[in-house]
Amino acid sequence: MSEVLWSELDALFPEMVEIRRYLHMHPEVSFQEVKTAGYIVDYYNQLGVSVRSNVGGNGVVATIKGGHPGKTVALRADFDALPIQDEKNVPYKSKVPGVMHACGHDGHTATLLVLAKVLHENRELLQGDVVLIHQHAEEYAPGGAKSMIEDGCLENVDVIFGTHLWANEPVGKIQYRVGPIMAAADRFEVTIQGKGGHGAQPHKTKDAIVIGAQLVTNVQQIVSRKVDPVQSAVVSIGSFVADNAFNVIADSAKLIGTVRTFNDDVRTQIEADLERIIHATCLMNDAGYQFDYYRGYPAVVNHPDETNFLVRIATDVPGVYEVEESPLQMGGEDFAYYLQHIKGTFFYTGAMPAQPENVYPHHHPKFDIDEKALLIAAKTLCSAVIQYQEHKDLTKAELNV
Repeated sequence: MSEVLWSELDALFPEMVEIRRYLHMHPEVSFQEVKTAGYIVDYYNQLGVSVRSNVGGNGVVATIKGGHPGKTVALRADFDALPIQDEKNVPYKSKVPGVMHACGHDGHTATLLVLAKVLHENRELLQGDVVLIHQHAEEYAPGGAKSMIEDGCLENVDVIFGTHLWANEPVGKIQYRVGPIMAAADRFEVTIQGKGGHGAQPHKTKDAIVIGAQLVTNVQQIVSRKVDPVQSAVVSIGSFVADNAFNVIADSAKLIGTVRTFNDDVRTQIEADLERIIHATCLMNDAGYQFDYYRGYPAVVNHPDETNFLVRIATDVPGVYEVEESPLQMGGEDFAYYLQHIKGTFFYTGAMPAQPENVYPHHHPKFDIDEKALLIAAKTLCSAVIQYQEHKDLTKAELNV
């Protein structure tokens, strides 16, 4: 049956592109995606698909009832944008100043909507139900996944699949990984309280900038000298602010950073090491401090059987020329929460623009994707639904490659 649905997706590809470009021109940042959510709800209402809005916030969940009893498969797409000014010179450039889809979520949404249309039109053939999870606020912790789960988006769901359009890899490549694939993403803030004064009289001050500079250097030793070398971890300072006149020694300084890990024990160790190093650095300089550590998304950990199943079905998808194991990615994703509750897998669909001059990393002001990747993502997810449901009693031999 996959071949029939693939053909229908081919016919609807222009609609997929149209939706993606509309959303690209009308982005909304995390937790403010009211109009985007309304657009999604309206689309499902026009199809006649049962849909629930305001799920865990701005989330939307649609359900397609299959013509036959069977497994319930969930597919997830996020739809929030980022607070970045769109600098691309394209007809579908963002119309909202300072906001753009710089990570492909517009494409995720377009993919899932058109796939839902095809599945709905062929619902009598489905060997189970399909739940379409349109998630808000993936980009900013605490994210939308956790609240949507608490609001019941996974009720009666057997398995979940999700993909990320991946501009780092060419169109036609699918990347997977069994077990951890994306890191836990935490944030920390440190405010150093020194004693300001005249730039010509440093001996009468406690220079918060000098203390902060020492701290930046000291925390870099956590990964290089405290974490087991076989474990992956990152500690980065992204912001260091102490705004004063040229002749004023800073009274205080604020540092903001991120920690990325895959192992929970390493995550806990780094949090403790940060506290200890901050305390020691400030104590040595007779300064005070405020330290706050915010745990963000956990690591995305794919289930082995479902990942191997995805690998097997992806190799037969039209347009896919390579299915390869992904390296570990230090970026975070709150798809992790779904995988903590039910079986499933999260994979990458290559979406690199064809012209080298148009290739930019995710979260860049000129980020864009090759829209042909939308069709490959839709066909891969479509195949996952059909084949997972058709194998009513999946054995390990059927799941594995």
